[in-house]
Amino acid sequence: MDFSLTEEQKEFQKLAHEFAKKEIRPVAHIYDESEEFPWEIFRKAAKLGLTSFKFPEEYGGLGINDPVTSMVISEELYWGCAGTAVAILGGTNLAGTSILVAGTEEQKKKYIPMFTDPDNPKLGAMGLTEPGSGSDVASMSTTAVRDGNEYVLNGTKQFITNGGIADIHVIFAQTDKSKGWDGIGAFIVEKGTLGLQMGKKEQKLGVRASHTAQVILEDCRIPLENRLGGEEGSPSYITGLGALKMLESTRPGVGAAALGIARAAYEYALEYAKERKQFGKPIIKQQAIAFKLADMATEIDAARLLIWRAAWMAKNGLPYRRGEGSMSKLYAGDIGMKTTTEAIQILGGYGYIKEYPVEKWFRDAKIYQIWEGTAEIQRLVISRLLEKNG
Repeated sequence: MDFSLTEEQKEFQKLAHEFAKKEIRPVAHIYDESEEFPWEIFRKAAKLGLTSFKFPEEYGGLGINDPVTSMVISEELYWGCAGTAVAILGGTNLAGTSILVAGTEEQKKKYIPMFTDPDNPKLGAMGLTEPGSGSDVASMSTTAVRDGNEYVLNGTKQFITNGGIADIHVIFAQTDKSKGWDGIGAFIVEKGTLGLQMGKKEQKLGVRASHTAQVILEDCRIPLENRLGGEEGSPSYITGLGALKMLESTRPGVGAAALGIARAAYEYALEYAKERKQFGKPIIKQQAIAFKLADMATEIDAARLLIWRAAWMAKNGLPYRRGEGSMSKLYAGDIGMKTTTEAIQILGGYGYIKEYPVEKWFRDAKIYQIWEGTAEIQRLVISRLLEKNG
């Protein structure tokens, strides 16, 4: 058992950390206030391969298919700013992963290079959640009806990262509600397609540099070849349930994001506690503060080990028989919220004002107990697998 990083992993860790430190952190507060998409940072990240490092070389990526390396890079970028890191990795990663996991070879060759182009990188989005369906995915109401050589999509997707501004949307829709999960398909919809439009852009508590909006589909027509995986009977055909299984593989990455936020808050609180004096000594000398920091450090390390274990399992093709992917996302999400809360407490009144960054990290952390499967859903997934597999 070896917990050390390889030299290549250390180089990527350094690259991502320096980018976060020099390019992301200095302007994080600006994008947090304005809620504008950080296009300039996104394009700089693309030049360095930080938007496409995990995509295969044959499609223009860096071919870093080691999930542990991906976790290391994600932690550093989210340490810089969660909202900006979502803009760099979030929606595009979900759309790209969907196409890689479930797409035909033709679809991969056509769309993945759009995401990996360092000079003109395209944005992706995945449309799953709806106004009336979140955790209960199978109850989605968006439909895809075949009409000759086309599919006609109708419905509304809610809380979509890069929704409406993405160049490539992967939209999940019902093709036959009577079939349940088997009646759900995924469809590639390009920006500019008639019937695709952006609805309400959301104003959010945190991760405000990322773009979140409704995606509205009104008689949106796409060619048959845009069905992800092809038609039933084709070698690459996949059901909605099969396509959604990729969410389990992405959960450790969501955990790594929460971990980056937690680490940022912990490091800031630690340095503050060393410098801030009360009752004639630094507050880190006060047991009440010292024990908070001890717990924060311990829990951050525990979260990282859960994330790395899940990534190592994915690398070695081991199934998450006990919900190890969900465990990593669940625990890291909870620790992100706990750590940022305690960081504010350590700073006291200063932690509550915008001049200090811990209040931003607190706001950013909350979503990691909600999106890509709420904490409650993760516990449901884990408990069901424990019942089944022990």
